[in-house]
Amino acid sequence: MSTRNPRLNVVLEPTLYGTVRHLAKREGTSLSLMARDLIKEAVELYEDMHWQEAARNRDKTFSRRHALSHKDIWK
Repeated sequence: MSTRNPRLNVVLEPTLYGTVRHLAKREGTSLSLMARDLIKEAVELYEDMHWQEAARNRDKTFSRRHALSHKDIWK
């Protein structure tokens, strides 16, 4: 059986596997879908951390003196 989505094999410790299995059972979904959803959530958290760090770095270099005003931007 062929699928359009790539597949991933993951080896988990027994306790982590048990937790994912428990969550999948509680949500009424398969292990595969639960693992996919947890990975998606983790990636979103990493992206959020990246953009927070980028904002912090940008904020350090911000100068009101050199910033454009709302009026200047929307001329």
